[in-house]
Amino acid sequence: MDAQPQNVLGTPGTNTLFMVWNFKTGVDAAAAFKRICALVINLNHSAYTRFPDAGVSCILGIGYDAWQQLSLPRPLPKELENFAPIAGQKHVAVATPGDLHFHLRGNNSSICYDMAADLSEFLAPVAECAEEVHGFRYWDGRSILGFVDGTENPEGAERAFFGLVGDADPAYKGGSYLFVQKYIHNLEAFKALPLEEQEKVFGRSKRDDIEMTDEVKPKNAHSAVANVGDDFKIIRDNMPFGNMATNEMGTYFIAYASTFSTIKKMLNNMFIGSPEGNYDRLLDFSTAKTGSLFFVPTLDMLDDFSS
Repeated sequence: MDAQPQNVLGTPGTNTLFMVWNFKTGVDAAAAFKRICALVINLNHSAYTRFPDAGVSCILGIGYDAWQQLSLPRPLPKELENFAPIAGQKHVAVATPGDLHFHLRGNNSSICYDMAADLSEFLAPVAECAEEVHGFRYWDGRSILGFVDGTENPEGAERAFFGLVGDADPAYKGGSYLFVQKYIHNLEAFKALPLEEQEKVFGRSKRDDIEMTDEVKPKNAHSAVANVGDDFKIIRDNMPFGNMATNEMGTYFIAYASTFSTIKKMLNNMFIGSPEGNYDRLLDFSTAKTGSLFFVPTLDMLDDFSS
């Protein structure tokens, strides 16, 4: 029987809570990590029973350094590494540390909050939360910039093919590579553009989400640069977030994929350009503040880790 994946193939939902944790220096995190693995399984099983129609899930990703520190199985997943910055002529995909990543989903924020509180209780003695982002569904799946997000996501059987590790790495089949970036948008500058120019940035119509033809779409439009071909797809579970007090309006970019090389290819196109210099124009209005790579083991592996 194939190993059971975590809920990587689920839909983004209406409420999310993202957390990145880093282990404290000099601590023995092994016992807490075992408890966390068991808790993740428990939270998912409990949610399935208590809230079967609420789209609740808790997904755990593990970074390269944490995998080494915790003495998890060798060899490691083939493409798990510390993400290295990608610097273009104008913009940089920064790299930030991350030992554990939690992607919490539910149809209301109460469920996400309770799961985060349970996880934090066991992690706080041995780790520090470096990032916490509360995402929400904005209207009909749009980003804060007003355009529909995730239109290019694979559907049906393709979702598992592009989202889960296959036979190329049999020891980790059913797992997934997880890459995240927190983007802050310059809404004032973007909204100052005429509608026609905004649409050229994305390569799509704003109201109806209709893609421009190749003859009309600018070569540096987001949909032109970020699309690296039908053979290279990822599952985007992006969610918008906003804080009026700090004026931080953004998108939490979160991608699941069967290979990290697919994500890296997309990032190279966006930040460096193909050809070089033809970077994603959206980056003129969106700044990446974080960038971390994780591996999402199957639930069967989490069960092994918990014992």
